[in-house]
Amino acid sequence: MNEPLPDLRARFLVKRGLFRKERIEAALYDLDEYGCVFKTDRVFEPGDTLTLDLVMAMPFDDIQASGLNGLVTERRKHCSNFFYSVDFIGLDSRPKAPDSEKLDRIREVLSKKQSLRSRRGSPSSLRQTA
Repeated sequence: MNEPLPDLRARFLVKRGLFRKERIEAALYDLDEYGCVFKTDRVFEPGDTLTLDLVMAMPFDDIQASGLNGLVTERRKHCSNFFYSVDFIGLDSRPKAPDSEKLDRIREVLSKKQSLRSRRGSPSSLRQTA
């Protein structure tokens, strides 16, 4: 978990007082069919539930999976921030919603971006072009 995933952010609202909510945006470090890992300076406890929007930046239209429910399962401190492991709740038990299809699309595009990035960054591909 050295670098955040390319072009992928989590957004969620956090209560601040009785009537105010604050929008938080956090970099994602891992994403699979079961959940994600993000890093933020906000404090959550294992057992807390969040409603996340995952947003993948694209050249024309961003891909956004909105309203994903997640359960904080783990917290690890890293300097002044925390890494949080979040399990998605209810994605498998409900019928396929448009947002779960968008989440599948985000995973697909992410896989392609990581593959391209690893090919560009590998020393063997640099030697072949020189």
